[in-house]
Order: sequence, then structure tokens, then C-alpha cells
Amino acid sequence: MKSLIEATGALVDAIGTERFAKTLSDALQGIAPFDYTVVFAYLGSARPMDLFDDFPRGKRKIFVEDYQEGPYLLDPFYLACGNEVASGLYRIRDLAPDRFFQGEYFRSYYARTGLAEEIGYFIEMPGKTIVVVSLMRAKKAFSAKEFRQLGEFWPVVRAACQRNWGDLDARFGLNAHNPSDESMHHSVALAFTNFGDGILTPRERQVVEFTLKGHSADAVGRILEISPGTVRIHRRNVYSKLQIRSQGELFSKFIDTLVSG
Repeated sequence: MKSLIEATGALVDAIGTERFAKTLSDALQGIAPFDYTVVFAYLGSARPMDLFDDFPRGKRKIFVEDYQEGPYLLDPFYLACGNEVASGLYRIRDLAPDRFFQGEYFRSYYARTGLAEEIGYFIEMPGKTIVVVSLMRAKKAFSAKEFRQLGEFWPVVRAACQRNWGDLDARFGLNAHNPSDESMHHSVALAFTNFGDGILTPRERQVVEFTLKGHSADAVGRILEISPGTVRIHRRNVYSKLQIRSQGELFSKFIDTLVSG
């Protein structure tokens, strides 16, 4: 096993080459072992850019291909980017809404990943792009010691990633000219505000948005400055208007609308 100094040297040497992301993953593995690495770039509501992953084919469909088709809109890491979270290393549970692990995104999508824990380095890039280097474990969470040791490597991760992926804003701009990507960008940007258009009221759409993101009725009430009881009334009205009976059906209808929009 390489020493951390040797791993850092190899990482610096790999900047600007195709082996950079794999070298970064190897360096982090030397600090604390994990099962999978994925690196996404986020810019506003644009479709996330997969910069690197080491998933086997079957899992890649769930973690990357399915994720990019719409579920990322409810991902705590994606939402944290939109909320301009400070750069650094985070556990997903520290960024997730209060009912995330009981919410439909977790049950219908995230649970399919089979992960015990996901942590991520958030790295700010030029042009408001954010790179998230996610480290995933299938069987057990990272210990406090492992998380601290990975956090101590943060300055190296940040500097190396900024040097290697400094042109992402331009790459997002080029992708925006692709009709399919432009269509996705447009539909993603309007997904929540247009969901149930002509059927739901603006307030009901707000309740749907925060509910699907994993907020409890109490949390939605605090955000919208209404009582939890009023939130529950809005939810019942949404279910009635959309002719559905569960949050699972609401999640499916939202994703179907996004993909077909």
C-alpha cells in the first residue's frame, strides 16, 4: 500500500490526464476503504455530468443512468449544491431533510442502491459549477475516525480537482447546445413549478416539492410558514386532484411527468 505522501504525488502527477479520477479514488481508498466512487458535476438545474464512476454495469444503471433521468432532483447532494452548501466533506445524512429516510425518494430510488452510507466532497469550481466526489459503502458506515482522516485530506482533494476540472463551466455550455440536453435542462428547471399545472394550486405544488424532497409536515409548515395541519390538508387535496392514494404514486407521477415532459 502506498503511503499518503506517495499517493498525493501520484495524484498531482495525474492532473490533466485520463487517469486522474481513478488515481484520486485510489488515494482515498488508502485512507479508508469503500466500495464505489462516483464523481458528478452540478450546475444549476442542468442534467448532472458523470465525470467518473467505477460501478459494475448493473449498478451503474441505478447509480448513474436512472439517476440522471430525474431522481437526482430529490438527491440531498444535488439539493445541497442548489442551497450553496459550504465546500467540504459531508455525510449524506447530515444534509438530508428530516424525513429523508422515510420519504419516497429513499424508498423508491435510494434504497435500490443498497448503500449503508454515502459521503461526499463538495468542491466549488469556476462558473458556479460544483463537483461532488462521492464515496459509497455497501455494508457499514464510515467511522468517526475514518471520516476525520478523509476530512484531513480535503485540501489536497480540493486543489487537485480544481486544477483537473477547471473547464467544466465551458463543458456545460457546450452540452447546452445539444437539443436533448437543452430539453432536459428546460424540463428539470420547471419540473416542480409545472407539476400538476392546471390541476394543483401554486401552494399545493410547493407542498408536493418539499414532501418529495423528504420534509415532514412540520418541516414543510416551517418552510412555508403555515401549520402542519394545513400542510396535511394540502396533501389530501393533492391526492384527490391527482387521483392517487400514496406518496409512492405521487413520486412515480412526478418522475413520469419529468421524463415525458
